[in-house]
Amino acid sequence: MKKCKPLMIAAALALAGCAATEGNKGVEAPANAAFQLPAYERVTLDNGLTVFLMQQKEVPLITLSAVVRAGAVNDSVSGVSAITAESLMLGAGGKSKRDIENQVDFLGASLSANAGKEGSYVSAKFMAKDLDTMLPLFADVLRRPDFDAAEFDKLKQREVGGLIQAKESPRAVIGNYFGKLVYGEHPYGNASSGNSESVDSLTLAQVRAFYSGFYQPINTAISVVGDFDVAEMKAKLNARFGDWHNGSVTKMRSLEEGLPVLGKSRVLLVDKPDAMETTFVIGGMGISEDNPDAVGLTVVNTILGGRFTSWLNDELRVNAGLTYGARSGFTSYADSGLFQISTFTKTDTTEAAIDLALKTYDRLWQQGIDQATLDSAKAYVKGQFPPKFETSGQLAGLLSDMYLYGFDNSYINDFERKVDSLTLEETQRLINTYFPKDKLQFVLIGNAAKVAPVAAKYGEVTQVNIKDVGFGN
Repeated sequence: MKKCKPLMIAAALALAGCAATEGNKGVEAPANAAFQLPAYERVTLDNGLTVFLMQQKEVPLITLSAVVRAGAVNDSVSGVSAITAESLMLGAGGKSKRDIENQVDFLGASLSANAGKEGSYVSAKFMAKDLDTMLPLFADVLRRPDFDAAEFDKLKQREVGGLIQAKESPRAVIGNYFGKLVYGEHPYGNASSGNSESVDSLTLAQVRAFYSGFYQPINTAISVVGDFDVAEMKAKLNARFGDWHNGSVTKMRSLEEGLPVLGKSRVLLVDKPDAMETTFVIGGMGISEDNPDAVGLTVVNTILGGRFTSWLNDELRVNAGLTYGARSGFTSYADSGLFQISTFTKTDTTEAAIDLALKTYDRLWQQGIDQATLDSAKAYVKGQFPPKFETSGQLAGLLSDMYLYGFDNSYINDFERKVDSLTLEETQRLINTYFPKDKLQFVLIGNAAKVAPVAAKYGEVTQVNIKDVGFGN
């Protein structure tokens, strides 16, 4: 949220700062009303910690979600953000990893930590009656990780093995190769997972340094969604987090600086000699999270490759039988983003599948969208939207994203209106403005000996072996 309304907050709770209540709390929406974000409060503690409180009484469950503004884009060593997040679960507050796991399992709850491109997360889900057990565990994991040395060594071994094994599945890693091809040395090219060598080289000192530099209340938001009393929850959160002190927050690089300009079509050919199929991605630069045209682009992309009856899936799967599925989509970050078409096919139909994908993609400009197709996509997008924000976990994730990317309630509350207002003329503007038409970037993972001549058709080729460390240059 970029703006908030000041509220009076009880001094006894010591929750000073900026607070807001959004939504239509206590008002029954008419049956035909557009989907709206449920009511919530946003509160800032004296130490700068942001707290979101969304009461949902339908089921006796609570979700806690913390997000820290730190991810792969902040990695000094590839993978340090991901390993730091996972290391939070190796013991905390004097409890061992096994102690924490046993206590969580006994309650039938969940507690986990992970990191992505721009944020690190700690999440817990449990029965409302177990709040007084799970909240202290959640707070210990976030605030007082032990970083046990023996468990850290085991974690690294597991992660290195997993990174090596992941390359046996091209679909699991092709996104990392594509991000690296497009962004190069820019932080958005950093794989969230790191690579096998960088993770193996990590030390506890590096993990502790990353933690101390980013995991601070001024850099963190906690979302609470579920069956709880708001006043009681404020008091409990203040007791657990009010004395969390800030240190010197690591300065964050501006991600708007040094973004690549794609001057020509390029192909990254990743050789997997035993592959019987070719997995490929085609695309280029996309949009940032704050782009005002994001909703309209969702509708247009739904037509191209965002649903089972999309153009890409119809042409490549249903009509040509070249694949079991083809899709397209935008991946958005705070200051940039990607657009990708992705699918896979038998090795000997690689050229046919790529050519048909490109021909289908070109329909956006050559044929455009007709009214019946637009109406169908609008109805589909509106129908698919509310189920994305039904559970406490989904809503907590949304609130975390609102903190991380700075958007407000209008993303939810204006969504259906923006879908309804989209016209044929507007779709053409969106196509011409945002969908990369030329200088496309390609990643092909397959048997290079057989597909190299095909790859050369589409741009300047760089070849790497899938067993090489990392995700190409």
